[in-house]
Amino acid sequence: MKYFVTGATGFIGRRLVRFLVDAGHQVIALVRDPRRAHHLETMDVVLAQGDITEKETMRAPMADVDGVFHLAAWYKIGARDRRAAKTINVRGTRNVLELMRELNIGKGVYTSTVAVFSDTKGRVVDETYRYEGPHLSEYDRTKWLAHYRVAEPMMRQGLPLVIVQPSVVYGPGDPSAIGQAFRQYLRRRLPMLPRRTAFCWAYVDDVARGHLLAMERGRPGENYILAGPPHTFIEAFDIAERITGIPAPRLRVSPALLKAASRVMSVIGAIIPVPETYHAESLRVAAGVTYLAKSDKAERELGFTVRPLEDGLRETLRSMMNE
Repeated sequence: MKYFVTGATGFIGRRLVRFLVDAGHQVIALVRDPRRAHHLETMDVVLAQGDITEKETMRAPMADVDGVFHLAAWYKIGARDRRAAKTINVRGTRNVLELMRELNIGKGVYTSTVAVFSDTKGRVVDETYRYEGPHLSEYDRTKWLAHYRVAEPMMRQGLPLVIVQPSVVYGPGDPSAIGQAFRQYLRRRLPMLPRRTAFCWAYVDDVARGHLLAMERGRPGENYILAGPPHTFIEAFDIAERITGIPAPRLRVSPALLKAASRVMSVIGAIIPVPETYHAESLRVAAGVTYLAKSDKAERELGFTVRPLEDGLRETLRSMMNE
């Protein structure tokens, strides 16, 4: 099979490409700068220069493929410049899916996120849940728009698309704020942990395999949550302490204090630039928020499995300590 992949150089995308190549598939990877994607060429991947925000750059390389994986996204919590978020996450997704329809491509998998559910306030939700309200971050807001205003309407119009919704994804090479928190912890520079903040933790390789399963077994028109086991942030670092012997931060900050700090930093950030870690948005997302969802449907229909957090963290921390 021949597959077109956006976001192939990203955290999940590079694993997905490896699994596709290992399974004997041909991969065409959309890249903005081929010079920065030389590692894909070593995997016998065809590089197509283009950009999801420029629709016509994708038309030729996407023609005649059997399926499309659309993973490319803007993901920056606490970023000072957020102007590209809607352009990439919403317009870029519309461009990819419109081309899928125009070129009559047989099937596609779009990577959404459980963040479209926002703060579930301790509830573990499934694919039937829908959140309506203000969003905690620009990433959440623009991914919500792409999911509910672009992808789902096009599926209802007959586009043969499957949506996957990963929970928090972690693993070796994690570039996210969570990955940075673990690196700070290993250097004994992580000052504190937020109380009550909780996620469903999914190891990156498991999520990449979940994308492949969605292409092979997913029903067009359906959503599948790819979530790991639920753990609070504090529980995750207690597990890390058991693995490494490095003490987790003993300072545990309440949601109320983080929310108050977020309001203060919102005022300060409007006057002077502040580091992303202390940006009002970063503090708001950490203030006792829960992003919790269950993958029962994906397990039942796709055969999706995800490893326990302790197993995944052992691999992740070993890799980070070797960096």
